[in-house]
Amino acid sequence: MTTNSSRTAGLTPSALQELIKHGNGPRLLDVRTPGEFRTLHIPGAYNVPLATLREHRVELLNHLDEDVVLVCRSGARATQAEQALAEAGLPNLRVLDGGMMAWEAAGAPVNHGEARWDMERQVRLVAGAIVLVTGLAALLVPGLHLIGTAVGAGLTYSALSNTCTMGVLLSKLPYNRGPRSDIRTVIASLRDHT
Repeated sequence: MTTNSSRTAGLTPSALQELIKHGNGPRLLDVRTPGEFRTLHIPGAYNVPLATLREHRVELLNHLDEDVVLVCRSGARATQAEQALAEAGLPNLRVLDGGMMAWEAAGAPVNHGEARWDMERQVRLVAGAIVLVTGLAALLVPGLHLIGTAVGAGLTYSALSNTCTMGVLLSKLPYNRGPRSDIRTVIASLRDHT
């Protein structure tokens, strides 16, 4: 099992741009939701959402024989994907340092689609709205403020465990799903570009 201490070094946006520019670019797997991917992604990246990657990681191994860079919004989901693929036996894994936020900040090329709120912003909206509404409603219904306390506890656990249950639930909404990422299509594309 891969631990944080055995994690490979990340790859900076400038280093990845150089690899791509010189034709030595690794495979780019973007593990964000299809909706996030459709909004903004690195040209040439393959969208394999984290849940799909975990479920089909053994199938993916047969088509990922060169260096692989994992991409998400900030690096957290990509790190989880790195661990899942490393546990399945895939070497040559790296995570894009800072994710799409750093890539975009570096002025690197991106493909734009329809604008939408990213997952972190959606989580902040929903969590904040729950806390606000239950806090105000608790003035009329005693004990209702405990719902806001539970949301706060969930966000604390989310930060400590580097997971986000609310984000997972929000990713299942039609707004975030976009066109579904079909693993057979991704594998066929990987096979065609070997």
